[in-house]
Amino acid sequence: MRILQQLILGLLLGGLYGLAAAGLSLIFGVLKVLNVAHGELIMLGGYAAFWLSAGLGLHPFLALLAVIPVTAVLGLALYAGLFGFVVRFDEETRIKNSLLVGFGLALSLHALAVRLWTADERAIPTSYEGAPILVGGLVIPPTRLASVVIALALIGLTHLFLVGTRWGHAVRAAAEDWESACLLGIDVRRAYLLAFALGTALAGAAGCLVAVGYSISPAIGFEWTFKALIVVVLAGLGSLFGTFVGGLVLGVAEAASALTFGGPYREVVGLLLFFCVLIARPQGIFNRGQAFHS
Repeated sequence: MRILQQLILGLLLGGLYGLAAAGLSLIFGVLKVLNVAHGELIMLGGYAAFWLSAGLGLHPFLALLAVIPVTAVLGLALYAGLFGFVVRFDEETRIKNSLLVGFGLALSLHALAVRLWTADERAIPTSYEGAPILVGGLVIPPTRLASVVIALALIGLTHLFLVGTRWGHAVRAAAEDWESACLLGIDVRRAYLLAFALGTALAGAAGCLVAVGYSISPAIGFEWTFKALIVVVLAGLGSLFGTFVGGLVLGVAEAASALTFGGPYREVVGLLLFFCVLIARPQGIFNRGQAFHS
């Protein structure tokens, strides 16, 4: 029973890994830009939700309705001010320059968060946090379960946008072959801008859900960037639902590692998965060679 309980908790955490990685996967898959400040954007989303809940009394899940557009606008600003210059180069140079820009942005956002909110951990309490769901002797925290359901719903809505709207098709075309997309009359720079804003909004949503079910602090940025990178490598580019499943796999693997070897070793399993997938299947488990398929 203890094993099953830990695996369930691993699944619940893995759902948030999947949502966090979906934004990073979308940005890298479309723009070929690796934003290593992605975890700091998750952190900012968490703080935004915390202050909306603590200051305005919004329910934490309703705070999502404000956090998502605010972080999308932040993504527009970051693209216009920083990453828009990076996409002018060839693919290899894009990755190198985006790493430099991302590291600088991550350090700046971390320092700003410490200055504004101190280094203390914060979390958003809910009225039903102390009333867990009991299923056959298993304890399921309702906030974490709701967070996973919301995460899956957000990934589903993003997928529907990409496959069912005109601008979604433009984003997918730019991801597949930007030169051909230009010849077809698609505004590739606008598609890049939209993809970056959407990926940043997903990061903000992930931060909001992390603040509800777990805790946030300025230091979580690197950890969540690392988790998202592992999931992207594990799942491969091109499938948002595959990314979500990859997050679940990482969450379960960490839970199993903690049970077998102890809590301090749960981080090691992520590294092992990272290297094993890179060696055995570098394109990822769920990659079919298409741009954000179903």
